[in-house]
Amino acid sequence: MTSSYVRILIHSQFTNLPSRCCIIIQTLDMAINKKKYQNTILYLCQKLGGKIKGKKKLAKLLYFVDFDFYEKYQKVITGDIYKALPMGPFPVELEQITSEMLKKKFLDINLIKEREGYLSTETYSCMSEPDVSLFNVNEIKMLDRVITKYGHLNGKQLEELSHSEAPFIATKPKEKIPYELSFYRGTDFTEI
Repeated sequence: MTSSYVRILIHSQFTNLPSRCCIIIQTLDMAINKKKYQNTILYLCQKLGGKIKGKKKLAKLLYFVDFDFYEKYQKVITGDIYKALPMGPFPVELEQITSEMLKKKFLDINLIKEREGYLSTETYSCMSEPDVSLFNVNEIKMLDRVITKYGHLNGKQLEELSHSEAPFIATKPKEKIPYELSFYRGTDFTEI
């Protein structure tokens, strides 16, 4: 993943100040690492019994992977941007990534009709092994932590949990969730 810092200068003319004020805003420019993104999904899927039930669950697990990792190491694993949608944080590139994985036969996606009157649930099944050589030790530890802490929860439970976190609460609906808001979560990382 390549990250670079971009500085944006904003100049404002204030009537009560003799000179212009300069505000510097720093934003993190992240690029998606498709291979690592795909293998993150495969790793989660494999460790959760070969299947992940529901797009919502997959999206929230990826959110916790990236935001927990950013909170601890100031880096992300997938490089995706998350938006504050009604059902919680959602990775913008998820559907494109899973579509590519389906075409390459890395992943199988099945629609399961569970209850009458409800939309079908997408179930993601691993069709290949993750390439763990793409991950460093800290990334593997974080992936395992997310699996242990959140893997047993369903999509609705993960939605409720993500709705209670500072990054989602502080972001306007449909807007990009800044990774820097992860510092207001207070996550306990003593186990890793």
